Amino acid sequence: MTGQKTVPQVFINKTHVGGCDKTLQAHKDGSLQSLLKGENEAFEYDLIVIGGGSGGLSCSKEAASLGKKVMVLDYVVPTPKGTTWGLGGTCVNVGCIPKKLMHQAALLGSAMEDARKFGWEFDESVKHNWETMKTAVNNYIGSLNWGYRVSLRDKNVNYVNAYAEFVEPHKIKATNKRGKETFHTAARFVLATGERPRYLGVPGDQEYCITSDDLFSLPYCPGKTLIVGASYVALECGGFLAGLGLDVTIMVRSILLRGFDQDMANRAGEYMEEHGVKFIRKHVPIKVCELEAGTPGRLKVTSKSTESDEVVEGEYNTVLIAVGRNACTDKIGLDKAGVKVNPKNGKIPVNDEEQTNVPHIYAIGDILEGKWELTPVAIQAGKLLARRLYAGAAVKCDYINVPTTVFTPMEYGACGLSEEKATEFYGQDNIEVYHSLFWPLEFTVPGRDNNKCYSKIICNKLDNDRVIGFHYLGPNAGEVTQGFGAAMKCGVTKEQLDGTIGIHPTCAEVRKTSFSVISRVGGKRLFFKTIILTIILSNSRLF
Repeated sequence: MTGQKTVPQVFINKTHVGGCDKTLQAHKDGSLQSLLKGENEAFEYDLIVIGGGSGGLSCSKEAASLGKKVMVLDYVVPTPKGTTWGLGGTCVNVGCIPKKLMHQAALLGSAMEDARKFGWEFDESVKHNWETMKTAVNNYIGSLNWGYRVSLRDKNVNYVNAYAEFVEPHKIKATNKRGKETFHTAARFVLATGERPRYLGVPGDQEYCITSDDLFSLPYCPGKTLIVGASYVALECGGFLAGLGLDVTIMVRSILLRGFDQDMANRAGEYMEEHGVKFIRKHVPIKVCELEAGTPGRLKVTSKSTESDEVVEGEYNTVLIAVGRNACTDKIGLDKAGVKVNPKNGKIPVNDEEQTNVPHIYAIGDILEGKWELTPVAIQAGKLLARRLYAGAAVKCDYINVPTTVFTPMEYGACGLSEEKATEFYGQDNIEVYHSLFWPLEFTVPGRDNNKCYSKIICNKLDNDRVIGFHYLGPNAGEVTQGFGAAMKCGVTKEQLDGTIGIHPTCAEVRKTSFSVISRVGGKRLFFKTIILTIILSNSRLF
């Protein structure tokens, strides 16, 4: 009857709880008390998920497939510019998907330049049409929005387009766009509200500037653009806008790609600078004024140096702010439910099972304290959480060695520790860094970007040279890094990488055909032991 082959078999009020471990877990998460009080039938839903992004959809559909009654509430608060979007969250609507498609549009521009060297002849001038691209991208996103709604319906998940906030620990108020309020109860809740872009807090920022929430559906070409910030969002947007032929400047307060390997981050930035992106370093905006209304209009940005009293003014058609994101947790009534939140950043601390300090409330995705802000992580965490809650599973989301890619013009893929973190954790004397400059075969005939691609692995000398960091700057970084991410999950060592035969000719085989050991003497890097094979294959210069 239960599928359980062990004893004891615990039933409470005709509900099968499980064995000893499941009973203890039910006590821990608060559901045991509800069952003992006969409250299991008092709630309208088994699970209410607040947030219809990647993590929330994953969790809700998995729970519904396990026979639970589930509701998903999702509501997009319009940006100061009035931008809103459909079901699916940031990734689908204003993040990963449109970003990658517009990045591809920029790469196609470079490919057309290369094509002439490969024999393709076209005399007419080639130009880019923003409206055509924007419409095509948004049509595809619209199809995804519809697909998610159909998927929820097929899984019997009740989707409500309304803003949810707690009024009691087990009760929420849902307000739709017309202001109509309804109230719903559930035995458990999952918070998956995600994040939204942060503004600067200076005069004119919300009135005249846009964020990534607005860019991908912008009804006009942004023209000469200033991007404020050095996050991956800033560099990715700056990269593809420049690739589409626009005049792009990026204003950086301190360092590029904080939290990533700084050697790799600087190489990605240098490549962008060499290909037309201008950088204003050590400056922050203090005021944005409108000089002329229009689509686009003209804006004047006044910025101040972070190191002196220098003030700089510049004129742009569009100013895009990408200085970080805020967790959407401050206006959903968490105080009424008793959920603890980090007051500095709005993030929610959870245990290793994504459980908050309130036993029946869980959280997943970008709002978690100290966890990856990545779509695949949220999807995995949501699915595994539902299985633990309703299928008796024990597998937890593994937040270690998660591969990721920054889609800058020269893409940067990473997995594991940066060189800075590896040195901090293990000590400089206990790590070995192997590196390689390479020239992709695809770049040789057009004769571009010789020795701009770069890769390195970081190994723990105390653990059989186990790979603890992988970093790659080059074409198709996501495809290359994914495979190395799987290998690192399995604990791959330098020796095992050396023993793996590469696929030729590919960029991924750089890990096989060219390694240099980086040593440090008096603070300087010395390079040696370069294998000649890659130099022959790619006409790479010896250094």
